[in-house]
Amino acid sequence: MRTAFLGTPEFAVPSLRALASEHQVLAVFTQPDRPKGRGNQVSESPVKTVAKELGLPIYQPERIRRPEAVELLRSLEGELLVVVGYGQIIPQTIIDLPRYGILNVHASLLPKYRGAAPIQWAIANGEIETGVTIMQIDAGLDTGDILQNASVAIGPEETAPELSTRLALRGAALLVDTIRQIGEGQARHEKQNDAEATVAPILKKEDGWIDWSRPAQQILNRLRGFTPWPGAYTTFRGQQLSITRAKVAGPPSLAPGVLQAENRRLLVGAGDSVALELLELQLAGKKRMTAEAFLNGYRPLQNEKLGEQS
Repeated sequence: MRTAFLGTPEFAVPSLRALASEHQVLAVFTQPDRPKGRGNQVSESPVKTVAKELGLPIYQPERIRRPEAVELLRSLEGELLVVVGYGQIIPQTIIDLPRYGILNVHASLLPKYRGAAPIQWAIANGEIETGVTIMQIDAGLDTGDILQNASVAIGPEETAPELSTRLALRGAALLVDTIRQIGEGQARHEKQNDAEATVAPILKKEDGWIDWSRPAQQILNRLRGFTPWPGAYTTFRGQQLSITRAKVAGPPSLAPGVLQAENRRLLVGAGDSVALELLELQLAGKKRMTAEAFLNGYRPLQNEKLGEQS
């Protein structure tokens, strides 16, 4: 089938590879190269890197809805478009172009977790199962018909990048199978039940702030879900302190945010009278350190608290 691919992040790479192995990819559209990292060096997207490797034509319009970009897509005369984490809203002028419409690989079991960060919020909310959905794009926010989906269990210690890797591979396989069904005239469309919809909004820096009055497991879930950004952070002696690894420890009962050293372990109280054990930490401007290194270097005082604003 004659297709065009619109995608940007690492999550989209397996879908591009799978599509190119089975179908004619006329062009790849991805976000323009952007400054990235501490050095602000201009970096290309993971999708662009792979598209170059595969020898595919690459386009990087600033806005896909601009007339010249729409006209370019029209001129390709593709039968199907595939969108995976492109990063821009697809306008109706493009939705109407291909014969078979536009497929999207979405990292949740729609209608749950519509929006920009379904993997992160599924973990942060303590879900034990999520999945991937192949959806027909319409003008709404992840509201189109479901063509196929598949469930995936979430590991009890799994982080967002780890789950993303697994979902990306599952989604790529499901995408290829869905296109096969379309080509054979066997695809089934299922309307979403809007009453069951939940939203997974784009993450903000403040989402990573640790509220120590939350239950310990909830704090840990948010840490796992918000890795690597915005992370899980608090304050210690007026400095930002990121918690990069932790586990629920159980008793002793400590007041929320109160630190306690116990047999070279670093414990902190949470809101459900269950302590969280901090395993790895990072003060602003410093390297990551183990809890033992933190205890040796900073020697927390009795009843010293995290999260106090200076």
